[in-house]
Amino acid sequence: MIDQNVFGMIGLGTMGRNLLLNMADHGFKVTGYDKSEEQVKFLNQEGKDTNTTGTIDLKSFISSLKTPRAIMMLVPAGKIVDAVIQDLIPLLDKGDLIIDGGNSHFTDTEQRFSFLREKGIHFFGMGISGGEKGARFGPSMMPGGDEKAYDVVKPILEAVSAKVNNDPCVTYIGPGASGHFVKMVHNGIEYALMQLIAEAYELMQTGLKMTDVEIGDVFKTWNNGRLQSYLMEITSDIFQFKAPGDQKILINYIKDEAKAKGTGKWTSQEAMDLQAATNCIDTAVAMRDLSKQKKWRLAADKIYGDARAIDINRESFLKDLEAAMYFASAVIYAQGMEMLYKASEELNYHLNLADCAKIWRGGCIIRAAFLEDIYQAFQNKELQHLLLDAAVSSKIKATHANARNIIAEAVRSQISLPVFSAALSYFDSFKTKRMPSNLIQAQRDYFGAHTYERTDKEGIFHTQWN
Repeated sequence: MIDQNVFGMIGLGTMGRNLLLNMADHGFKVTGYDKSEEQVKFLNQEGKDTNTTGTIDLKSFISSLKTPRAIMMLVPAGKIVDAVIQDLIPLLDKGDLIIDGGNSHFTDTEQRFSFLREKGIHFFGMGISGGEKGARFGPSMMPGGDEKAYDVVKPILEAVSAKVNNDPCVTYIGPGASGHFVKMVHNGIEYALMQLIAEAYELMQTGLKMTDVEIGDVFKTWNNGRLQSYLMEITSDIFQFKAPGDQKILINYIKDEAKAKGTGKWTSQEAMDLQAATNCIDTAVAMRDLSKQKKWRLAADKIYGDARAIDINRESFLKDLEAAMYFASAVIYAQGMEMLYKASEELNYHLNLADCAKIWRGGCIIRAAFLEDIYQAFQNKELQHLLLDAAVSSKIKATHANARNIIAEAVRSQISLPVFSAALSYFDSFKTKRMPSNLIQAQRDYFGAHTYERTDKEGIFHTQWN
C-alpha cells in the first residue's frame, strides 16, 4: 500500500505554503496544489528535506491523500472559494473534509456548510491569525463547523499551532460558521487597537514633539510592561527601521492613507445587526476611510489650521498616556467579547468565551498580556460582559481618569483621538444607570407614533404630543 499524505493544501501562496511546511516540520506527510508552477516549485524547494510534495495536477493531488481526505483551501475569499469547491466535488468521496482557511464572510461559510453537507462532505471555516511568521512557526486558529470532522484534523492543528503555557492556540469554536465569525471579530479588535496605537503616536509626535527615537523607546518600554502585545512589539520595531539610502526611518516616508480589506467593516455591520455596541471598532473603520480623503484633508488644513503642541510636563503626560492606553485597550477587547456573547446567543454558536480568549493569547495579531485577564474572567460562565468582572473593573477604575486627562489635553491642542474618545464615551455610557435615551423614545413617539414604555407602570404607551 502506498504511504499516502494525511493533509492537503490548495493555494501555495505565502500563508498556504508556510502552514504546510509547518505541518511537515511536525512530522506530518503533506502535499500541496496550486495552478502556478512557480508556487509549486517554491514548496518543493523549501520542503525538500521534509515529507512535503507539490503538484499542479488536481486529480493526482486528490488521489495522493489518505481517506477520509482533509483538504484546506487558502485562497482569496469570494468567488474563488466557490470555484475551488466546484472543482473538488467530483473528485471527493462522502466523509471527506474541506477547510476554508481564508478570510471568508461568515454568511458565505454558512451557505457552503449547508451545500456540502447535502453532498455528504464535511466543511468548516477556520480563521487563521498570525501572518506569514505565524503560519510558519505557530498561528492561532479558529475552526468552526462539524465537530466530528474537526476531531480528524485536531492532532495536526494542535501540533502546528502556537503554544502558551503548553496550551495549543486552537480549539473547536462551535457549529456552522462560528470559526469565521470569531475571526471577523478578532479582525475588528485588530482595527481598533491599531488605530489606538496610531493615536498615541500622533500625541507623542505632534503633541509632545518627540523624536522618532524617543517615540520608539516609549513603545519598547510599554511592550515590556502591562501593555505587552504583538502590535506594540512590531510598532517598536518599526521605529527602529531605516531603509538603505534614507535619511530618516522608513515610517516618515509612508503615505498616511490606510488601506483595508473589509473585515473591520464586516465586524461593524454585523455588530449593528446584533445590537452590540462596538463604537471603538466602528470609529477605527471610519478613520481608515477618512485617511483616504487626502485631497480634502489638505484643503481643510489650509482653511482651519493643524494641531499644535501640548504645553505640559512630558513625563507626567506619558504616564497618563500609558494608563489611558491600558484603559482604552481593555474597552476595545470588552466590546469584541460583547459581540461574541451576543452572537453566541442570537446565532446559536454556543461560544466558550474563555476559550476564545485562550487561543488569542499566542500566535495571533491581537495577542496581548491582557488576554490572560480576559481568559481568567470568563472562567466564570455566568459573566456576560468583561467590564463587570471584579478584577478587570478594578483596573478600569484605576485608569479611566488618565484617559480623561490625555483626551482633555488633546482637545485643547486640536489633536484627534477618535478611538480613545470612543472608548471613554462607551465606558461613561455603560456605567450610567439612566441614559438620556428616554428623550429619543419621546421624539420617536412624537413624530412616528412608535410608542414607549414607562418607568412607573407596565404597558406600551402612545401620546398625542401636540
